[in-house]
Formats: sequence, structure tokens, C-alpha cells
Amino acid sequence: MARGRFISFEGIDGAGKSSQIAATLALLQARGIVVEQSREPGGTPVGERLRELLLHEPMDLETEAILMFAARREHLAARIEPALAAGRWVVCDRFSDATFAYQVGGRGLARAKFDVLEAWVHPGFQPDLTLLFDLPPEIAAARVASTGADPDRFEREQRDFFVRVREAYLERARMAPQRIRVLDANRAPELIRADIERIVAALVGA
Repeated sequence: MARGRFISFEGIDGAGKSSQIAATLALLQARGIVVEQSREPGGTPVGERLRELLLHEPMDLETEAILMFAARREHLAARIEPALAAGRWVVCDRFSDATFAYQVGGRGLARAKFDVLEAWVHPGFQPDLTLLFDLPPEIAAARVASTGADPDRFEREQRDFFVRVREAYLERARMAPQRIRVLDANRAPELIRADIERIVAALVGA
């Protein structure tokens, strides 16, 4: 049985990932691919409990990074790796690129500490494809505010924080241009969807 593929969606809060994740799931299912949807932090009972702490409880930066990777280790062991080994595809809202962007770029975690955690938790493993939704922070903030939802502690950060997060995401994309495809998220949803369909179709064909 062929191993499944792993697709991650990345971008700052308000970049519009959610609706495009749903469209991508429908696209893959229409092609006869068995696919699972997940998210980070989360994806497992342990991960979801850690998610609540991470999104709502103030904590030391290094504690935050370690908990992100702890949730990821459980996610890999309990959900991602078994699904891929069984030939199922996994579409995930965020993975380690988000930790690089938010904790290293946004909060200032030492890059060397991130590298150690990444090498420990998933050595040599990355998504087969990462779709990075790139959007100016001020537009993303307006989108988040328009939902009327109660913001978590990351969403309450100031614009400068999201400028750093965006820059870190783009740096990560420059480091892995074959894996990370940058999408201009400041466009009509149907145009973004067309780009995703083309990119994902190429992965399916491969």
C-alpha cells in the first residue's frame, strides 16, 4: 500500500485557511482519496488539552515551545504516522512551521532551541506540501475582529508581533521552496482555491 501524503496549512491568524482547508478536503475526496483533517496544537485528546493551556494560559516562552512540541509528538504518534502508514492522507491546520513563525519569529525563542526540539520530535520528517497563506497583518487583524469571536492570547498580540510572525513564515518558505508554496491570501477566495487545486493536483499526480 502506498504511503499517504501530509499537507499542512499555515499563515497568521485571519489569513483565511479554514474555508480553503474544507475545499481541499472535498477536492481530495472527489479524487477518491481517503483523507483525515486535523489541527495543531491538538488533534488528539492529549493535544486538545494542551491546546487549551497554550491558547489561554500565560506561560514562559520555553514552556510554550516545549508544550507545542509535546502536543506535536503525541499527534504524530497517535494520528499522523498511523494514518500515513495506512495510505490515508492528512490535511492539518498548522505544523512545525507555525512554531518557527510564532515562537521563534514572534516571541524570540532561540533558533537553536527550536532546531533541537524539531530534530528530537520529528527527525527528517516534514509535510509533503505546505500551503502558506500570506497576508498583511493589518488585513488579517481586521478579518479576525469582524468575526466577533473572543480572541485567544495569540490573537490579542499587537501588530508588531504579527509582522515578525509573517517575516518568519516567509523566511521558512525561502528555506524550503519546494515544500512551502506561498499563496497571496489577499485575493478572492475562488482565485486562491484555483491555485490550491492546481498545486494539490500536481501532488496527487506525483
